[in-house]
Amino acid sequence: MNESNRQRKVAQIIHEDFAELFRKQAADSPQNFLVSVSDVKVTADLGIAKIYLSIFPQEFRQPIMKEIEAHKSQYRHFIGQKMAKQVRIIPDLQFYLDTSLDDVEKLERELKGLGDNPIL
Repeated sequence: MNESNRQRKVAQIIHEDFAELFRKQAADSPQNFLVSVSDVKVTADLGIAKIYLSIFPQEFRQPIMKEIEAHKSQYRHFIGQKMAKQVRIIPDLQFYLDTSLDDVEKLERELKGLGDNPIL
C-alpha cells in the first residue's frame, strides 16, 4: 500500500510537533529520560495517526506510556491547534512503544558474543 503525499505531510507535521513537545517535557522533568518519535503512520482517510515512541531508559517506558495514554485528549487538542489550518478532521492518536532499537541492541550483543566463539 502506498502512502499519499497528504498522508506523508500530515504524518510529518505530527512527527515534528510531538518530537518537539516530548523533548520539552523531558527537559522540564526532574527525571532523566528521553522520549523520541521514531515513526508516524496516518491512515488513508487521515482518521488515525499511529505514533511510535522510543523511550529511554527502559524503566521509564511503562509509566511514560501510561501517562501519555492518560493525556491523549490533551495531546489531540495540542495537535489540533497545530494542524487546524491543514486538515478538516484531527486524527485520533494511537501511541505505540517502538522497541526496534532494543532488537538491534540485542542482535549486536549476540553478534559480539559470536565473535568470541567462531563457528568454523
